[in-house]
Amino acid sequence: MGKSSLLILPGDGIGPEVMVEVRKIIDWFGSNRGLDFDVTEDLVGGAAYDAHGTPLHDETMAKALNVDAVLLGAVGGPKYDNLDFSLKPERGLLRLRKEMDLYSNLRPAQCFDALADFSSLKTEVVSGLDIMIVRELTSGIYFGEPRGIITEGNERVGINTQRYTESEIERVARSAFELAKRRGNKVCSMEKANVMESGVLWRETVDKVHQAEYSEVELSHMYADAGAMQLCRWPKQFDVIVTDNLFGDILSDTAAMLTGSLGMLPSASLGAPMENGRPKALYEPVHGSAPDIAGQGKANPIACILSFAMALRYSFDEGVEADRLEQSIENVLSKGARTHDLLGEEGITPLSTSGMGDAIVEALAVSI
Repeated sequence: MGKSSLLILPGDGIGPEVMVEVRKIIDWFGSNRGLDFDVTEDLVGGAAYDAHGTPLHDETMAKALNVDAVLLGAVGGPKYDNLDFSLKPERGLLRLRKEMDLYSNLRPAQCFDALADFSSLKTEVVSGLDIMIVRELTSGIYFGEPRGIITEGNERVGINTQRYTESEIERVARSAFELAKRRGNKVCSMEKANVMESGVLWRETVDKVHQAEYSEVELSHMYADAGAMQLCRWPKQFDVIVTDNLFGDILSDTAAMLTGSLGMLPSASLGAPMENGRPKALYEPVHGSAPDIAGQGKANPIACILSFAMALRYSFDEGVEADRLEQSIENVLSKGARTHDLLGEEGITPLSTSGMGDAIVEALAVSI
């Protein structure tokens, strides 16, 4: 395989230290599996503001548009709370998503057997859980116009508009169906067609795409509130869930907590295919920058490492190697290795951030 290009943006807080562990994994695959990546590193978020006075420099944005994939750590922290809204660290991430047109947000909820006890649900409900929520990321109520706070008579009124075009729904539906073909061949589409016209259009459009292009995939529909209930009742009934921006935000966070720790959750945001056929892509852990533990070696690097596994699978067509990495993480956890966020039993000595990265590299070595 020729070299694939990867832009790493460690960001703020624990971002840089978890990304060090990802670099160990990348180096291992280069040395042992022939997966050579052309890796460049740059700044985003508060780190970029400190250096350039902006949360994302134009040159960094240009790099992101010209690589095969972007891997981001985390952004933000109390140091930047008083900045103007346009300069806050999070604006750097939002600019990446917008200018790369990353419309399909993939949020897996996977519960490793060794961590089933960490979930708030019964072990038998979550053990072996492996579902994928596909959230439309660039439209819907977070972007619709009109919006704002206006005055009507003697009181203020807050306005947000839920708006979707057929083409916006079609492309995220295709993303979900394509994923399902590589997984359990089953999609559940969630909306509120009972009370929202945008939900009616969503359901009709997903049906149209299904009938015309993906009739071999099993499709079902569910109201989003019922979907939230079913995620907590019996999540393993689902394979791929596709939904809009607002409901996807809520449902993916609900599913995230089924697994027991935010330190274990990766994500991917995918856009349209580039000239080489690969989708524009940004991979990042779900957790935040956790400035309260930054620099202490307490951060769990697994979510960021699993984000790289998603990059292997969805950007570089290396599904076998992604499986290898995920299985190595499972093996490390099954032997009792834990970071500080995963301490559920007394008497266990937690691994540091670097210790967990080293343990996963050792497990990879055994996997050959």
